[in-house]
Amino acid sequence: MADARTPVFGKRLLQHFEFHPEYRNLNHGSFGAAPRELRKYMRHQQDLCEAMPDTYFRYEYPIILDGSRAAIAKLVNAPTDTIVFVPNATTGVDTVLQNLTWDDNGNDEIIYFNTIYGACGKMVDHVVDTSLGKVSSRPINLSYPCDDEDIVRAFHAALDDSAKAGKRAKICVFDTVSSLPGVHFPFEAITKACRDAGVLSLVDGAQGVGMIDIDLGSLDPDFFVSNCHKWLFVPRSCAVFYVPLRNQHMITSSIPTSHGYVPKSGSRFNPLPPSNKPAFINNFEFIGTLDVSPYACVKEAIEWRERVLGGEAKIREYTHTLAREGGKAAARILGTEVLDNESQTMSRCAMTNVALPIDIELASASTQHWMMRVMSKEYKTFIALITHEGRLWARLSAQVYLEMEDFEWAGHVLLELCERVKRGEASES
Repeated sequence: MADARTPVFGKRLLQHFEFHPEYRNLNHGSFGAAPRELRKYMRHQQDLCEAMPDTYFRYEYPIILDGSRAAIAKLVNAPTDTIVFVPNATTGVDTVLQNLTWDDNGNDEIIYFNTIYGACGKMVDHVVDTSLGKVSSRPINLSYPCDDEDIVRAFHAALDDSAKAGKRAKICVFDTVSSLPGVHFPFEAITKACRDAGVLSLVDGAQGVGMIDIDLGSLDPDFFVSNCHKWLFVPRSCAVFYVPLRNQHMITSSIPTSHGYVPKSGSRFNPLPPSNKPAFINNFEFIGTLDVSPYACVKEAIEWRERVLGGEAKIREYTHTLAREGGKAAARILGTEVLDNESQTMSRCAMTNVALPIDIELASASTQHWMMRVMSKEYKTFIALITHEGRLWARLSAQVYLEMEDFEWAGHVLLELCERVKRGEASES
């Protein structure tokens, strides 16, 4: 007889979420979803704030926030004083890039992979565009599928090219799991390669905590950020931002700068209660008046996952298996294949990418937008599409409230949409 405490994954868990009855959430990787119980807890925190705003912001919330920081620190195996929260991973990446200083000789370079999240790529562009020639960027082009060793070799080759050009690679930005396409990235190996080469590592774990195992004590990156509102079920928006003690002097300001900033010219008046916390923690504890209730939910979210779902290992086992097998099922329906390498390391995550049976000449940007809009309006779902290496791919997210039937359904929807494109419906819209 099965243990009554054993979680039953799949459609039964939809009762905990607030999706429309007709909607299938196959794109958890974009915006996440929070269980009803955690959203209720978030509203409770908002009510506490509304009841006594000053008391909450000045005296109660900092204690609650410390509890959230301690809970996520334990989950990712990091000292609590290295952990703060920011609204999202994009903010965390930008905070690092905006705080770094660049040599006046113009030799510094930002290294990144061409699979970088689009907004982060534009951050790199903005830093280069506004640095008055002090820093440049160098992309590393990847063509999937490829093995992890190929990515590490490409990184070293980029460092060699940088040195030959008289440049110095100062920092490398890379993912834990890339967004589009949604594949596991060898972030552990690249972090070590950065450390060995004297290059700062900035790990964009937007698709990270709650989806894959994160052990910052073992990884030891220079900077790390991961959304909690995606795979950890924390209500939107919340991301954990990690900076080890050795690097906290580099992060002198939050984005935007607020009361925690310590100016070089001397002290300024701070209306907040005095604090003995480290400067790094103070910098991010209060950044203007914001709805900080999601940050207050982190501890509750971790406990909910343990109590209701059986903990992180069971969640990962189910979602990774569903992504892998569900992707294969969708590919069989479409008559195509999933995106993976021979060692199958690219699929060590809760997302899968399935090739669509359509000529790339027919899959223009406007056609892709038509397909995604029709998915949303007519089929009551959304599946991200991406063009990579001359093919159109669909990215599907696995989650505890989904089953194989959802992936089979997605395969039929995608096949029908491809047929509609071939009949010219996209061009007629």
